Amino acid sequence: MRHNLKGRQFGRASGPRKAMYRVMVTDLLRHGQIRTTIAKAKEISPIAEKMVTLGKRGTLHDRRQAAAFITDKSVLKTIFDDIAPRFKERAGGYTRITRLGSRPGDAAEMALLELVD
Repeated sequence: MRHNLKGRQFGRASGPRKAMYRVMVTDLLRHGQIRTTIAKAKEISPIAEKMVTLGKRGTLHDRRQAAAFITDKSVLKTIFDDIAPRFKERAGGYTRITRLGSRPGDAAEMALLELVD
């Protein structure tokens, strides 16, 4: 039975899976959009939205929490200086998942995960 188990495993142990999440969220916030599978996009989206929310609050504690997850200091600065002020009046829903169809190699369903403007 799967009591109180949430999230997807992606065939990885927890350490590599969390590292993948950190890198993907950092790349999403760096470039504004990433192309990935639908399952990964659905896992990454809430984490990215939490990082934007930390940026909106902007306290020292929030900056340290974001720094513990984001892998690049320049992206961390971008969150607090550029991305968070863009979403100041928006109460959540900072990301959008757009389905792109299947990948030619293995027919995996692909999606575009992007920050809403």
